[in-house]
Amino acid sequence: MPAVPTPVQRRLLHRRALDVQVFARDDGLFDVEASLVDTKPYDVPLGGIPRRAGEPIHDMRLTLTIDRELTIHEAGSATLWMPYPGACEAHGDAYRQLIGLNLMRGFRQAVLERLGGSRGCTHLTELCQVLPTAVIQAFAGSVIDTREGDASGNPPFQLDRCHALRRDGPVVAKHYPRWHLAPEPVSPRT
Repeated sequence: MPAVPTPVQRRLLHRRALDVQVFARDDGLFDVEASLVDTKPYDVPLGGIPRRAGEPIHDMRLTLTIDRELTIHEAGSATLWMPYPGACEAHGDAYRQLIGLNLMRGFRQAVLERLGGSRGCTHLTELCQVLPTAVIQAFAGSVIDTREGDASGNPPFQLDRCHALRRDGPVVAKHYPRWHLAPEPVSPRT
């Protein structure tokens, strides 16, 4: 089913599926398991090996262990399917460089600095970019209080992070009245 109705015939060329799962551990930490899988609906030759329709072109995994503050304690990667066996997975432990980073404090830029270009795998580095918001979704309402804000009196994390949840908007006025701000008056032009 197309996301947007289309008036013309079309055929699928490629599919990329991202999956991120977050697990609470008994020791108070959290495991993040992320995958990127690319498939094509037709046979293609890759690296001299025929790849059948529906078989992965890429199947890559990232695993992180994080704490409640979103700091990474452990990190690793695995490349299960790739176009160039023996080369694609040869980045070794490069993704251990994520250890010590915080998903909400400069994470995306730090990933590019440490693993961008030939320092890492394009696909795994791209997969890193979805992790902050996926983990925030996992933590929302259980680890992070999305209603009352933090102990320092700051508003809930998600406010002012998208157009729908702007603090001077109608959604915040209705669902988060404590945190609503009156819109700035518009001064008439002279």
